[in-house]
Amino acid sequence: MVTPNQPGRLGPDERERTWERLGADTFDVVIIGGGVVGAGAALDAATRGLRVALVEARDLASGTSSRSSKLFHGGLRYLEQLEFGLVREALRERELMLTRLAPHLVKPVAFLYPLTRRAWERPYTAAGLLMYDTMGGARSVPGQKHLSRAGALRMVPALKPDALVGGIRYYDAQADDARHTMMVARTAAHYGAVVRTSTQVVGFLKEADRVSGVRVRDVEDGRETEVRAHAVINATGVWTDELQRLSGSRGRFRVRASKGVHIVVPRDRIVSETGLILRTEKSVLFVIPWRNHWIVGTTDTDWNLDLAHPAATRKDIDYVLDHVNSVLATPLTHDDIEGVYAGLRPLLAGESESTSKLSREHAVARVAPGLVAIAGGKYTTYRVMGADAVDAAGVDLPGRIQPSITDKVPLVGADGYHALVNQADQLATRYGLHPYRVRHLLDRYGSLVHEVLASAGPDLLKPVPAAPDYLQVEVTYAASHEGALHLEDVLTRRTRISIEYPHRGVECAEPVARLMAGVLGWDEGRIAHEVSVYTTRVEAERASQAEPDDQAADAVRAAAPEARPELTEPVS
Repeated sequence: MVTPNQPGRLGPDERERTWERLGADTFDVVIIGGGVVGAGAALDAATRGLRVALVEARDLASGTSSRSSKLFHGGLRYLEQLEFGLVREALRERELMLTRLAPHLVKPVAFLYPLTRRAWERPYTAAGLLMYDTMGGARSVPGQKHLSRAGALRMVPALKPDALVGGIRYYDAQADDARHTMMVARTAAHYGAVVRTSTQVVGFLKEADRVSGVRVRDVEDGRETEVRAHAVINATGVWTDELQRLSGSRGRFRVRASKGVHIVVPRDRIVSETGLILRTEKSVLFVIPWRNHWIVGTTDTDWNLDLAHPAATRKDIDYVLDHVNSVLATPLTHDDIEGVYAGLRPLLAGESESTSKLSREHAVARVAPGLVAIAGGKYTTYRVMGADAVDAAGVDLPGRIQPSITDKVPLVGADGYHALVNQADQLATRYGLHPYRVRHLLDRYGSLVHEVLASAGPDLLKPVPAAPDYLQVEVTYAASHEGALHLEDVLTRRTRISIEYPHRGVECAEPVARLMAGVLGWDEGRIAHEVSVYTTRVEAERASQAEPDDQAADAVRAAAPEARPELTEPVS
């Protein structure tokens, strides 16, 4: 069933209705995990005509799916590892996102690959990039361009002249990962899926030897209910093993968490027309254009501590700075850093002890009758992973299921986007905004921009205090339509204020909380509590980033309170 009028709205009224449906309906599929794979599986199942529920213990994209390098890419370095199938699949997905499924959210981005060896490196790299261009089809992005050292330095004046002998420019694509995941979930809701956050699975229902549903807790108020389903899909990423233990089923694969740390610096600190990709001793380092900033990362190290709040250490940050400074004429310092974030990759455990060599392929297994687990993979291939998970669950569903069609289903906001871009000046005049504001909104909401702006009075079209890249209406819309329940949901995921400003959201925490209060009905006590919890979180993250190792950083970060009061961690 397609939702009329406001597509896939996730607001306070919908939240109460979805709770009632969870307890009353019997679903074909219940999906655990509101990251991009879970959201993708929910969209896949809903568009096949299945009755679907998606539950997430925290917020949409609150784990790995908001902490990636924010790229839709084939994975150039996987060519060297001979993972041609993975690269081909990822490049096809990149093409779909750019051209059909999410052109409002996914954009081309250029990178310079600096050459450091004469003679052999250029033809070797060019051959790899030729495969990259042809395997994915270069219809949506320009092909590679070869540059002399002088040409590369004109493109990236920030580089040391002796850091390269030439360069090759190539293209990939990027997106705000948290926003994209949320829009996938909203699209699933638009096609009839029940989507509910702050809803933690605390047990599994069994009938004889088969899984027949889950028991869930509303972690805002402690209510519990049973959700009946023909099949359950565990799409919880780095929590996969934990949910497997809770189900009492033995997993078919193990997941290891690899920590990746990124730093965010101002755009003027690196003078360049393009991003950079640099080789390191273990992997690659990206310098990625991000609005008025650069994202620089990432690290790749084992993590065995708190899965919900991986902590970046001083050592991690120094690693990123040391590697990027090895090629920059004017080095970056700790004082240049506006934001830091750490995420965990859910890697399929293999024989190698080096996480950078573990497989980025995904695995799907029917671990028990009625229970499917999916893990591994990479953000770019989420749609394929979601389809594979639903296919695997098909064994437990009554009747024959339809094939996946999500390669033909644009995300909400995609339809009409290109025409609205051409009409940006007229929209700006109608709403009394600068055209650059309208383009900013179009690249975040697409054709939903009318819905966003229609919900705004004149005061809400003003910038957020201390975070002028965003309008106040974006805060209220996040609470009324996008499922934001807490201050951290808005400051870290619906917007990226927490990593884009040196104050990391603290200076605008109270005004943002007051804007949310008008939608969610918070009183003064609740506003003060939300501001306190968020401020304490930022203080803990800053302090953890000064610690020398994972254990010390984890201890500092773990001391900060959870925004969701009834959440239990771990669940088993």
